[in-house]
Amino acid sequence: MTLGVRAACFDDAGRIFLVRHTYVPGWHMPGGGVERGETALEALLKEMREEGNLEAVSAPELFHVYFNARVSGRDHVLLYRVDVRQTADRPGDREIAECGFFQTDALPDGTTEATRRRIAELRGEISPTHHW
Repeated sequence: MTLGVRAACFDDAGRIFLVRHTYVPGWHMPGGGVERGETALEALLKEMREEGNLEAVSAPELFHVYFNARVSGRDHVLLYRVDVRQTADRPGDREIAECGFFQTDALPDGTTEATRRRIAELRGEISPTHHW
């Protein structure tokens, strides 16, 4: 089994933080795989820091666990909700083309359908599914 984490990061204005990677299309919530010897929470905080210069100002709350059949027949993703602050701007580089905070009702063009569904779930507009 493989395990990944995603962070629904909200600032004090209620905006969500999204990233656009250089190697895959669309806007996504920050996240990545949980490495050997690493806890899910350690992986989450690391990805937030690396992808957005974000730090938690509240304890991350596990929102839901999803099966991600698009990656493999054995991949699961833990989605956490967390209040954050950005410690510094995050300039683009070889991994992150751009990133920023967005109102949940005004997401950037190219936001992936899965990201849009997760945000709708977080907002209580639809019930969480079990597939990413």
